[in-house]
Amino acid sequence: MTKSRMVHVLLILAILSFLLIHFHFLPCSNNTPMEEKSSPVHILILSSWRSGSSFTGQIFSQHPSVFYLMEPAWHVWVTMYQNSAKVLHMAVRDLVRSVFLCDMSVFDAYIKASQKKKSDLFKWETSRALCSPPACDSFSRSDIITADNCRTICGKYPFSKVEEACKTYSHVAIKEVRFFDLKVLYPLLTDPSLNLRIIHLVRDPRAVFRSREKTMADLKRDSNIVVGSKRTEGEMGPYNTMQEICKSHVEIYKAGRQAIPSFLKDRYLLVRYEDIVRDPLARAAQMYRFAELHFTPELQKWVHNITHGKGQGAQAFDIGSRDALRVSQAWRKTLPFQKIEKVQNVCKDAMDLLGYRLVQSEEEQRNMSLDVLFAQN
Repeated sequence: MTKSRMVHVLLILAILSFLLIHFHFLPCSNNTPMEEKSSPVHILILSSWRSGSSFTGQIFSQHPSVFYLMEPAWHVWVTMYQNSAKVLHMAVRDLVRSVFLCDMSVFDAYIKASQKKKSDLFKWETSRALCSPPACDSFSRSDIITADNCRTICGKYPFSKVEEACKTYSHVAIKEVRFFDLKVLYPLLTDPSLNLRIIHLVRDPRAVFRSREKTMADLKRDSNIVVGSKRTEGEMGPYNTMQEICKSHVEIYKAGRQAIPSFLKDRYLLVRYEDIVRDPLARAAQMYRFAELHFTPELQKWVHNITHGKGQGAQAFDIGSRDALRVSQAWRKTLPFQKIEKVQNVCKDAMDLLGYRLVQSEEEQRNMSLDVLFAQN
C-alpha cells in the first residue's frame, strides 16, 4: 500500500471514529423526550389518627401535579377487621404499592360492588385529582376544590376513572395511618419501580388524645385492630391505644433518622403538626421541596387562608378553614390535668424524642406563655 493511500485510509478511520463517538453520546431526537421525562415521584404521608394528617394531605391533594388518595388501606381494615394491625401490614403495603403504580385492580378484593363507581372509594371526594379531568369534567386541574363541591357533582363517574386519572400525574401521594413500623416499608423504598419519599407527621399526644376523645365512636374499630378489643375497654382503654400509637412513632422516627439505611438517605422527613400551624407557608414550602413540587402563589394563598380562619375544627375529619394555631393548643384549656398526666406517662418516650415538653402541674398546663414545644434538632 502506498504512503498516500495509507494516509487516506487512516483519515477515513479517524472520521468514522469521530462520528461513532459523537453519535454514541448524542441521543437521537426520537429518544430525547423519553430520556428527559422523569419518573413519577411517590409520597407517603405517614401518620396516626387525629394528628392533622387530613389537612397535611390536602396540601398535596390541592397541588395540580399530584394524584392523591386519603387512607386507601381503610378498605383493607374494614374487610379484614378480625386481624391485628401487625398481621395486616403486608396487605396494606401491597395495596399502597399498587396505588403508587396506578394499578387500581387491587381494590377488586375489597370493593365487591358489581359495577364499582368512583364514589365507592373511601373519602374519594378529598382528592382534587378525582374531582377534575379526566376523573370529572366539572372543574379544572388548577382549581382549589372543596370536598363538598366534589361530592355533589363528581360521584357518578365509573371506578375506571381512578386509574385513568392516576396515570396522568407526575406525583402520586397517599396519606396513611395504618403503618406502625417503617421497616415494613423497606421493600417499597428499595423497589426500583418506585421513587418513594416518606413524610412522617406527628402531633403532641395530649392534643391527639383530646381529639380522639371527641371521635371515640368513629375510631372504635381501628382501636380494636391496634390493641385488641379487650385492651380498648375500661378506663385505661384510650391510654392503651395512645401508648401503642406513641410507641410506633418512636420506632418509625428511630428507623428514619437514627439508624438510617443508605436507601433512606434524603427520603425521610419528620414534620410536627405544631410547626405547620405556627408557620404554615414555611412548612408547606419545606414539604413541597422535599417532594420536588413548586409552591404556586395560588397554593400559598390557600394554605394561608385555610389555617387562618375562624373555625374550631369541631367536626370529625373536617378539613375546612380554621384557626389552626388555636385549635392545636385547645387541649391546654379543656383537658383535666389528671388525663394529661396519664397521657404523658404512656407517651413520655415519644414526647422526649419528638420535642414535646411535659407539664408538671395544672398551673403549667394553663400557662399559655410556657412553650410546650422544643426546637427540633
